[in-house]
Amino acid sequence: MVVYKIIDIVGISEKSFADAAKNAVDEAAKTVRGVKRAEVVKFDLKVENDAVTKYRAEVKVSFEIEK
Repeated sequence: MVVYKIIDIVGISEKSFADAAKNAVDEAAKTVRGVKRAEVVKFDLKVENDAVTKYRAEVKVSFEIEK
């Protein structure tokens, strides 16, 4: 039987939402083995002086529990 764990992580980028989501998965993969799926659940922006300065993507990352 396969069991998965899900963690929430937030990726940040100065370029785009897609880049922020990719950054979240890339960072998770540095400390978690066997990432199988990622789901973006929320996007938001950081705004300073009426301009967008950061793109943020909240991502649920799932990976297989090792036995």
